[in-house]
Amino acid sequence: MPGGHLTYEDRRKIAEGLAEGLTYAEIARRLGRPRSTVGREIARNGGPHGYRATRAQQAAGWRARRRPHPPSSAPATADAGGRDPQAVRELEEKLTARFGGIPTMAARVMACLFVSDTGNMTVAELTERLRVSPASISKGVNWLEQVGLVRRERDNRRERYSIDVDVWYRAWLVGMRSMTLWADTVREGVDVLGAHTPAGIRLQTASRFFELISSDMAQAAEHYRRTFSSSGGVNTGT
Repeated sequence: MPGGHLTYEDRRKIAEGLAEGLTYAEIARRLGRPRSTVGREIARNGGPHGYRATRAQQAAGWRARRRPHPPSSAPATADAGGRDPQAVRELEEKLTARFGGIPTMAARVMACLFVSDTGNMTVAELTERLRVSPASISKGVNWLEQVGLVRRERDNRRERYSIDVDVWYRAWLVGMRSMTLWADTVREGVDVLGAHTPAGIRLQTASRFFELISSDMAQAAEHYRRTFSSSGGVNTGT
């Protein structure tokens, strides 16, 4: 089994495998690499629909230039909390891959903030942590800020981006709004296509589905709010 860093040829085969609709496991078998290696490579370079071999190779070169190179004899040291830094990074990558429906850079920023003890970081800290440009960080943060998943704060001259303990409650509210918009749009479609046409009947069924999901999500959110607000777990003013 080959070791070391992925080569451009490896990345080209990954892109070809994704284009063919292969699973990560099948691509990994082609390369003779662990599935986790393939999964991390795809997650950090645009995901399964945005992965491009050339861009991934360029990004790897950029990260290599930015990465400090300690003496090979120096073992990896635990962080202040006694945790393995490599294990923490792998957890961040897994979280990034699981944040479905979120742009890749926004998902990476969210994962980084979520696993940090402080729950807040500056652009410079995020840039150093994620090995990307400040512009990329700003793009990801802007998306998260627009949907209410992070907050922007001023710390002297620096801006810090924070994630609250109730972030999943906020994310759930974002999902509720999305379901409501779907229901409204589908109802409009019924008026356009006609309630008694095959397409209209199909849209009526979809509308009832989205309305039911939206109602269930609202009840679940209210249950969460009532359960945790008394302990300070949810900021009910947002």
